[in-house]
Amino acid sequence: MLSRWQGGLGALIVTLVASALIVLDQTDDGLQHWSAEHALTTGIVTGLLVLLITVLVADQVVKLRQINDRARAVAAQAAIVTGQAIRAVQAVSQRLADSGDLEDAGDEFRTYMMMLLVAAPVLIDARASRAFLEQAQTVGGELVRALASVRPGGQGGYSVSRLDDAVQQLRDASGPLLQVLDPETQAAVRGEVGNWPQKTARNHPAG
Repeated sequence: MLSRWQGGLGALIVTLVASALIVLDQTDDGLQHWSAEHALTTGIVTGLLVLLITVLVADQVVKLRQINDRARAVAAQAAIVTGQAIRAVQAVSQRLADSGDLEDAGDEFRTYMMMLLVAAPVLIDARASRAFLEQAQTVGGELVRALASVRPGGQGGYSVSRLDDAVQQLRDASGPLLQVLDPETQAAVRGEVGNWPQKTARNHPAG
């Protein structure tokens, strides 16, 4: 199968050739005479050109639809992962501030990692989605460190501001991916992400 740019270039070349032949057929008496004497050949060439144009243009339309469908799938996964990241960070931040339950925080973290595992194959192909995936993994790493600091035997001292920074970077990375979603969905996701720092306990490291 041709790549997108190869298919587009092929369609352009065939269209230009067909257009040139049409112009010559209208202006060149020699070509008109030749076409009249070779009607079968002329008909076959014309049919092939029309077929090529149709196939190449249809191929581009299919590719464009596939790209759009994939972009929406990636955006949906990014929105799901971001939303769960917020919930996990909130739960862990509350535990860091001694106002949350460790088991609940652990459950939210495990749910986040499972969602990230499911979304990874969808996110890994393109550059923007891969950057989002890498940042989502960074958030997972920070959650691991935060939970380790509050578990029995942990050394403590983990600052919730590190989680704040990691999720803000995740929000920034999700921006280009969410643009294909409808405005209401974008507003819902961005509203959840935008408001989460007020729900966390900033500057309350566990001790």
